[in-house]
Order: sequence, then C-alpha cells, then structure tokens
Amino acid sequence: MQIRRLCTQDAEDYYGIRLEALQMNSEAFAVSYLEEKRQTAEKYKGRFGNDDSLTFGAFDEDGLIGTVTLIPEKMMKLKHRATIVAMYVKPEKRGNGIAKQLLKEAISTARNLGGIEQIHLTVVSRNKAANRLYTSIGFETYGIEKNALKVDGTYYDEELMVLFLK
Repeated sequence: MQIRRLCTQDAEDYYGIRLEALQMNSEAFAVSYLEEKRQTAEKYKGRFGNDDSLTFGAFDEDGLIGTVTLIPEKMMKLKHRATIVAMYVKPEKRGNGIAKQLLKEAISTARNLGGIEQIHLTVVSRNKAANRLYTSIGFETYGIEKNALKVDGTYYDEELMVLFLK
C-alpha cells in the first residue's frame, strides 16, 4: 500500500470514492450525496492544485481505497490550527490500519508545515470505531455538539476533538 498526497490527475478517482463515502456513511459527513453529485471532478482538480487543503490517498492494487484532508487555517489568529475532514476508507479495506496510516501522514504533514500546534476534527458520537482510532492517536474530546447533523429525520451528535502537537 502507498500513501501520498493527491494531485490533479487523481480528481476522477477521488470524486468516485467521495460519492461512495457519502452513500455508505451519509451520517458521517456534512455534505449530502445529492449535493455532491451536482459537482464534478473538476472541483477537486482545482483543490488538488493548490495548498489551501492537502488531501492524501491510500492506494493498493485496487486503486484509491482511502482518503483524508488536512486544512491549515489561513487567518493570522488561527494559523496555529488545522482541521482534518473527509476521512474515509472503503468498507472492505477497513481493519487493516489504513485509516491510522492516513491520519499519521496528515499529522506528519501538519508538523512539517511549521507553526501548526493543534489539529481539530469532528466525529459522529455513534461512530465508536472512528472515535477509538482518533483517541488512539492522541485526539481528545473537548465538547459535544448536540444534533449537529440531521439525516433523513434522525439527529446525530458530533464530538469535537483536538490533538495538541506541542
């Protein structure tokens, strides 16, 4: 397996796995499948071509099997922070440490960017596997956002988590 930063040539593959993620785990993402389906891979070509966000992919013989995005803050008072979003590993590939490797790559990149002292993320409270993963790496819950997401009439709370790098 290989983990690397995605580039513009990966946009089609990323768009495909993104749609899959939104269908398979709709409660885990703020954007809906229907909203994302109105987009195109071109959206990601633009994103992958700049440093406003850094998306990493895990690849094996089946192609792109997992992703995570790191978004460093740009505003002066927030430049010591970054956020992790869009974490996903294909269901048939889970349980093999791929998500942990993706997170470690994102965290290592954050450290190397310089100036980032903390990384934030949110996770649906019901997603115990993801919560265990984040906690195992050192993320700590600092709050709960009640009814953060509403999917098909069901509310989901989100845990707000942080990893302090210093």
